[in-house]
Parts: sequence; C-alpha cells; structure tokens
Amino acid sequence: MSVPGKQQLQSGTYEFDYMRVPEYKTKWKAVRDYIHDPAEGTYCGHTGKKWAITGIFYTCFFSVLALLFAICMKGLLATLNNEKPRWILEESLIGTNPGLGFRPISNNTDERSLIWYSASDPSSVQKWTGILDNFLEEYINSSLLPNGGRNQQICNYNTPVKPGHVCAVEVNNWGPCSPNQQYGFNNSAPCVFIKLNRIYGWIPEYYNNTKELPSDMPESLRLHIKSVNGSRQLNTIWVSCKGEDPHDNENIGKLNYYPENHGFPGYYYPYQNIPGYLSPVVAVHFVRPARNRIINVECRAWAKNIKYSSSKKERYGAVHFELMVDE
Repeated sequence: MSVPGKQQLQSGTYEFDYMRVPEYKTKWKAVRDYIHDPAEGTYCGHTGKKWAITGIFYTCFFSVLALLFAICMKGLLATLNNEKPRWILEESLIGTNPGLGFRPISNNTDERSLIWYSASDPSSVQKWTGILDNFLEEYINSSLLPNGGRNQQICNYNTPVKPGHVCAVEVNNWGPCSPNQQYGFNNSAPCVFIKLNRIYGWIPEYYNNTKELPSDMPESLRLHIKSVNGSRQLNTIWVSCKGEDPHDNENIGKLNYYPENHGFPGYYYPYQNIPGYLSPVVAVHFVRPARNRIINVECRAWAKNIKYSSSKKERYGAVHFELMVDE
C-alpha cells in the first residue's frame, strides 16, 4: 500500500517527502477523514489497534480504581453504626454542652433573629403561624413519624418510658400557645418556642435541690422550683426568659410558660436516636409586650451541666432573639 508523502526505498524503509505540497481538503473532507481516513486506516486520528490498546488500559485502570473505592467504602461503613454515633459526648466535636434554638425563624437571612409582625395584618400573622405549623407538623400529627408514631406514649414524671418507646410532646393543649389559637399571634401576644439541641447520650444534672439554686437564677423561677419541692417535677431542665437590658425588661411584659412545669421534663432524656423521637419544646407566651418597639430577649436553660455565656461572640446555654409587635 502506498503511503502519501512517503517513498519506499529498496531497503524497505520509508523516506518522507517534506517538499510535497499537502493535499487540499475541504472542511467536510477534513472532518470526514478525521472520523475515518481510509488511506491511513485511522479512526479519529488513531488506528484500530491503538484504540483497542487504549480501551483495554482504561478499562483495567478504572476497574482497579472502582475496586479500591469499594474496599475503602466497605471498610468505612463497617465502622459506622446506624443507631448511635461513633464518637459521643466528650469524644465528639459537639461536646456535652447543648445549645438552644427558637422558633419561628424568619426565612429572610437578614432578619434571622427578628420576629416582627403586625397583629392587625392577617397576612403578617399567617406568615409566622405558618412557619410554626411547619415546625410543629410532626408534633401535631404523629402519623407523620416513622412507623406512624406507634411507639409514642404519654409520659409523666411518675411513669417511665417503655423500652423502644418515646414520649409524645402534646402541643395541642397549651392554651394560647396551641395551634388552634394561632399561637397568640393574632392577639398581639405571641408564643415563641424554645428547644434544646440534641446530644446523643447526654443526661442532664438537675437543679433539684432548692438549697443549691444559682444566685443569678430569676426569682420567679426560684419560687416555682420551691413550689414543687419534694416532687419528681424537680427533675426538669428549667427555662427562663428575660429582656437583655433594663429597658427590654420594662417592655417585655409578663411571661407565661407552657407546659406549666417551666422547662424540659427529664423523662425525655437521654436522647438515643429511637425512631419517632421528638425534642421537647417550651412555649414562652409574651402576654402583653410593648408595641412598636424592638425587645431584645434572652432565654436560658438551667442545668448543672449546661454552661452559660451571654457573650455576643460566643453565646452558649442560651438563645437570643428580637421581638417587635406592631399595632
């Protein structure tokens, strides 16, 4: 077979003719010859043999790579447990100091800590009650939980939770903070829900001795704890809210808490990732907050093993939000 641009010598070798004028090709012919050049016997610039060698190489390469990935992934999954984290409490990055959160939270990233609405504007009220409806959806309708919530039970301080079961959180009977009361938003008396972040295996150390209460604990909470002295209700993570500054305390008005035990009952702990578990919540009812003013609010959880800091740079054991109710 003659090769364009080459002259075969008697020795059988080829001598390139560099002075030969290259063959003129139209664009279509150049594309067609690139796809398949009958003269050179190439496909996309390579012979069939070279394509076969390349294909075999990459097939082996990616097969070995996939096998190594599968071995590494299998080894990693073998170290994981679907029921509990490998590292918990002091060994974990989360540690042993749970943080607090609040709901509702605005979808506007510039107003994440501000709850601002007008009680006379139904659409403004609906915005916030809709956020709370979504947050409490599984609390209100237990059929949305894994296994339809069949492992839920009604708990109290005298009835321990059964193995494999979880305690229900009854938010439907919290007076003005109930869903059917629009969480008080329509009456200029909104309810804000406080929750404690989950830490697997964490067990609270309660302030259940009325003689060992912290000196900075609010007097109203101290009186409540003393009122239940001698009962198992002392096994509670207490919650209190206040205005951050003196003028905030003047504007915040009276506060009520739901459930009425003033905190997170101890029978919800420890969290062990049982399907259907719902974090307990406390609803803080702002009975008559000042109108048309921003009120800075801090809510704090009280337990011996919950560290507290109110620093704006590093706040823990508490949560901050602002409340503003317009006429």
